[in-house]
Amino acid sequence: MSHTIYFNKEHEQVRKSIRDFVNKRLNPFVEEWEEDGIAPLHDLFKEMGALGFLGIRYDPKYGGEGLDYWYDVIMLEECGRIRCGGIPMAIAVQTHMATPAIAEFGSEYLKETYLRAAIKGEMVGAIAVTEPDAGSDVAALRTYAKKDGDDYVLNGSKTYITNGTQADFLTLLARTSEDPGYHSFSLFVVPTDLPGFKVSRKLDKLGMRSSDTAELYFDNLRLPARNLIGQEGEGFIYQMKQFQHERFSTLPLCYACAEELIRETVAYLKKRIVFGEPLIKKQVLRHRLVNWLGEIECLRQLTYHIVRMKSVGLDATREISQGKVIGGELFNKVAYGCLQMYGGMGFMNEMWISRAFRDARLYSIGGGASEVLCDALGKLEGF
Repeated sequence: MSHTIYFNKEHEQVRKSIRDFVNKRLNPFVEEWEEDGIAPLHDLFKEMGALGFLGIRYDPKYGGEGLDYWYDVIMLEECGRIRCGGIPMAIAVQTHMATPAIAEFGSEYLKETYLRAAIKGEMVGAIAVTEPDAGSDVAALRTYAKKDGDDYVLNGSKTYITNGTQADFLTLLARTSEDPGYHSFSLFVVPTDLPGFKVSRKLDKLGMRSSDTAELYFDNLRLPARNLIGQEGEGFIYQMKQFQHERFSTLPLCYACAEELIRETVAYLKKRIVFGEPLIKKQVLRHRLVNWLGEIECLRQLTYHIVRMKSVGLDATREISQGKVIGGELFNKVAYGCLQMYGGMGFMNEMWISRAFRDARLYSIGGGASEVLCDALGKLEGF
């Protein structure tokens, strides 16, 4: 596909610098981090921060690059070329999940203290919304922040928290009122060095194994009131807006990685001789591959349409939700189908395709399960 319609020379220079970083500093170490179940995020983020990769769209006043949405999509596309799902997810948490609400609704103090540090890679962020009894149904969460003088006292637990064992701060949604409705929640920045914070355990996952995921516990943690993002009682609304950044980030990751999988699978099929000829000669396999590439192109074009919408200030909630559902299902289909084409070799853990097959599952679960988003889309459509 020609990039010249959407990307100029400056865009492509940024793409090259990100791709070089991925190829030199990330991909050679993926096997080691997958084995360890964790990646050295403080080291990696400092490097990425110094190169300007963590603050692409953020205000230069806080150390960001102040660039447009096309640079943002380039960054995500190139992260889709990392040979695992865990590292792109860790990066996207820092850039698209834990920081957008601070940038949009946070005080000067919060921006100077946490946004600036996150952009520089000096602090690792995490987003703390999900609880043992509240996932996609965010309104069911029970973690409570009770106002006490100049502090809030935080009690409760969070689970499935990406970057959770390494995070220096959490962007955390908690109840601040027992009243029914959506104005009973507030969004906070919670530093993890405060007394009362505990990592209960590091979770063992099917995929995304290079990403550390934690269960967190808060026991009478005293949080200064200045760590409240925006207004008390508006946290649910802020988080719904922040979710749009999170869901958008999955689209380029899905189509870029799916495309890489297909290219690698084609290279394997050209070399694999079955019944006297390369597997790529099988028409059924070629047709499947080109059909998937067509669907990938459709998802890419929906993503670029969303970028154009965002660039002129339009609400892209519907399109982002559609893309998130389509992207998760497509990535899973491609990973499943490509693994089948590898045969027995695809079942070996040493192969990238087997890791992609495991990692792909989360894209239809995390950040709003496909079924929950379809329900929400049905309401938007009036049925």
